[in-house]
Amino acid sequence: MWKWVGVTITATAVAAMTLGCSQQPSGTAAVIEDKIYTVTPASVVVKAGILAGEVTEMRVTERVEKGSGRLVSPAKLTGTLKLKNSSKDQAVRLVGGKIQYIDAQGQPIKLEETRTEPTIKFATYGAERLDPGQDATQSVDVDFPAEALKAKKLKEIRLELTYIPSPYKEETVNFTVVISGQ
Repeated sequence: MWKWVGVTITATAVAAMTLGCSQQPSGTAAVIEDKIYTVTPASVVVKAGILAGEVTEMRVTERVEKGSGRLVSPAKLTGTLKLKNSSKDQAVRLVGGKIQYIDAQGQPIKLEETRTEPTIKFATYGAERLDPGQDATQSVDVDFPAEALKAKKLKEIRLELTYIPSPYKEETVNFTVVISGQ
């Protein structure tokens, strides 16, 4: 009798493990895709005081769930900022930059409350200083307002650069020498 009880318990355990613990088919994983908005023009020449340069490869990207269109990651503006110190006698310390999105009426388009103000930081040590004729390249990856994605809403992008110019001098010193032993 105990033999049959043991066999029954073992058979029940095996059946429970086989049927009850088998993996159930999981729901299909959501496919996430990048939705890319082109920025026209994709590159622009910029000049701010003694800084000249270009913003290139501009585009806006947001991540959405394919099929449902549910927003996974809000829009971001990306690109590359290239700056050159065009002065002949001033060095520049780059402090940072701020981007504003301007609508057709000339008013700034506000970001959603949970988003970060679009700023550029020249974080690489040494890259923030530009002597005359030197240049620097900085990646741009900042939040972009959803409101600006609406048709004919965005008119322009404003880039405010903050820098500290300082006098840069090169002087020549001549001095007379005599070599002995000749």
